[in-house]
Amino acid sequence: MARESKLYKFKLAMRNNKFRFGFGVLLFFVVFAIIGPLFTVFSSDGLYYETIPGTNITVATYSTKTLPPMTREVLTTYTGRQVEVLHILGTDKLGKDLYALLVYGLRTSLWIAVLAAVIGTILGITIGFIAGYKGGLTDELLMMFVNIMLVIPSIVLLILVAAYLEARSPEVQAVIIGLTGWPWVARAVRSQTLSLKNREFVNLARIVGLSDLRIIFEEIMPNMISYIFMVGILQFSGAILASATLDFIGLGPTTAVSLGTILQKAIAHNALQFGWWWWFIPPGLIITLIITALFFINLGMEEVFNPRLRRE
Repeated sequence: MARESKLYKFKLAMRNNKFRFGFGVLLFFVVFAIIGPLFTVFSSDGLYYETIPGTNITVATYSTKTLPPMTREVLTTYTGRQVEVLHILGTDKLGKDLYALLVYGLRTSLWIAVLAAVIGTILGITIGFIAGYKGGLTDELLMMFVNIMLVIPSIVLLILVAAYLEARSPEVQAVIIGLTGWPWVARAVRSQTLSLKNREFVNLARIVGLSDLRIIFEEIMPNMISYIFMVGILQFSGAILASATLDFIGLGPTTAVSLGTILQKAIAHNALQFGWWWWFIPPGLIITLIITALFFINLGMEEVFNPRLRRE
């Protein structure tokens, strides 16, 4: 019955227009991030590389600066070879191909958001489950820690930790975001656990001698899967925004390009004032569309999983 119920809810979700729209937009950008590099000859840093014959040395070639989208150019490489290339989204002020930067930047931003969402969700639900189920002193101590974390503005923690690190990989940024985004999850999961822990099926599990961890993860958690999934979506959305915020103020990854770092460099080089719209509009538009897609996914799931909002 449980499997049929989950399958039924999935079918309901796919019939929900809001969910389908959000899921379709998000899936498009995921696929674009995967196959996008196939349509360009440029590397992840927006440069064209060639290997010097007889060696393992690769040399970069810069393109002409601030070319508009769909411009064809003939590059003269270090070895004198001429290569015709197409700049789908033009180039920036440094002569880097913006399409390549956008595709690889999208990959980085999605990876950061997924990793941060997983870390924040796992940490939040674990603390929430333990606090809600155990109660007593354990609950009070954990909630005191959660309340302290909630009082401290997460953006301040993000800035302080990110500024302290000289070299920041996407994984490091994801860990920073994940470790500062879990408190509200813990409080929400705790409240749900408090409402479930005295149900009959939980009492029966105690009677048959199941351990606390087995009761939490085998009896209580399955009844909150839809809620946890929605929490994960919100974590993903928040991680996208937090990552873009850090990138925009110059505290993004130092070892990779991301959507936020593209925006940051565009503003730093006065792209808006000079009218180089192809530099800042695409990354900003993608971030906006991804956040919008996640909002519609959550809205659709709310209508599916909440019987009061469900429309058959």
